[in-house]
Amino acid sequence: MKISKKTVNRRVAPRKAHARAGASPEWKLRRARGLQILEAPEFGGLDWLVHGFSTRPGGESKLERLRDGGKTSEDVLNLGITEWDSRDIVVANRDKFFAAVSAKKMRPMLLRQIHSDIVCIVDSADLPQGERAPQGDALITRQHGVLLAVQTADCIPILLADTKRRAIAAIHSGWRGTAQRIVEKTLGRMRMEFGTRPEDVVTAIGPGIGPCCYEVGHEVIQEFAAKFPDARGWFDGPFDTLENGDADPNWLPWLTMRPPGHAPAAPKAKLDLIAANRAILAGAGVPLARIYSSNLCTACRPDLLFSYRRERTTGRMIAAIGIK
Repeated sequence: MKISKKTVNRRVAPRKAHARAGASPEWKLRRARGLQILEAPEFGGLDWLVHGFSTRPGGESKLERLRDGGKTSEDVLNLGITEWDSRDIVVANRDKFFAAVSAKKMRPMLLRQIHSDIVCIVDSADLPQGERAPQGDALITRQHGVLLAVQTADCIPILLADTKRRAIAAIHSGWRGTAQRIVEKTLGRMRMEFGTRPEDVVTAIGPGIGPCCYEVGHEVIQEFAAKFPDARGWFDGPFDTLENGDADPNWLPWLTMRPPGHAPAAPKAKLDLIAANRAILAGAGVPLARIYSSNLCTACRPDLLFSYRRERTTGRMIAAIGIK
């Protein structure tokens, strides 16, 4: 489904294959400054904050592709420092995105993301930025005029808003962060620093790679099975075999009696990171009715989103939230 100029202001319904409990059809693509900004339901009604999830179209970056024997160039909104793009263009793209989410006068705060469970607090002593930015994968604050931002290109971006204490968080959660319960640890840090109660939190789970496209091997399944009693429900495929390590590719050739190089590929299962994070949030006390997911798969929507797994050479999106 491509989204044209005529439909960018309409509601974005989730794909049927991705529908889960708690999903909402009310996510909207809002056009601003030539960009398409994805917005979560409920967040738009909180007049004390700004937020938005960036999309692919509308930037100044030139992403080249080899297609049908020739080279093509696509104009994209790349918001991450990458080898194929210039820093000056990325900075200009970021400025355009921040203005589009009404955060032009806010100070953006980004981390050097490392697929960890590290949560950083932004207080009156602002965090350094750029190459001096701390490492971590979640940011929390109650400071006005600060825009928390995380970068993704398949991993799951999660925004939290405490509607009572007026505290916020931005989280980057790939399979490693999910396995380490980074979203639950972020909630715990918000409770410790701000007195946040999970029942007061509204959550937006933005676009990420969906269960339709995210194949993982036995090492990932073993990690989840060891840490989550309900992990089986987040996987589609030979969970039991992979959980027990029976799919070790080192002995598959002996089992099949085929010559080297002709053994079947090691079996894989598909992981639903959105369902996993929703379950972790609910287990931490956030009401399911207040957990909103866009259910947009990055790998399924190259017209709208970046996907590292699908493209390898690609851009980065930003999920941002700030207190006015």
